[in-house]
Amino acid sequence: MSVNDPIADMLTRIRNAVMARHETVTIPSSRMKVAIAGVLKDEGFIRDYAVVAEDGKPQQSLKVDLSYSKLRQPVLSGIQRVSKPGLRVYVRRTEIPRVYGGLGIAILSTPKGIMTGHEARRQSVGGELLCYVW
Repeated sequence: MSVNDPIADMLTRIRNAVMARHETVTIPSSRMKVAIAGVLKDEGFIRDYAVVAEDGKPQQSLKVDLSYSKLRQPVLSGIQRVSKPGLRVYVRRTEIPRVYGGLGIAILSTPKGIMTGHEARRQSVGGELLCYVW
């Protein structure tokens, strides 16, 4: 299956898995997706992730372990794609948005790598605004 926006596909798979209360979700892997999963893990939205090779498939997969509270409520309550292939959204370091008053994060693709909006502000870099997570 051909996907025009692989990042949006990743975010949608995670969103759907959280709504269905799955423990894990498997996504076709790429370096950017692994970097986004690393940011989500560092911020505590997912429990863990691993790149695995599946039998019979030429491409590796990204296995994401989702995180839930003790009452089985998902830690990740929302995820939204901002920059799309048809309309890229770039922000300067002074324009990086705060998500839900600091309760959520913005994930950016900067010249220094994939990072949160808070980290980009601290390093004084801007970039492409990939998504919001809360």
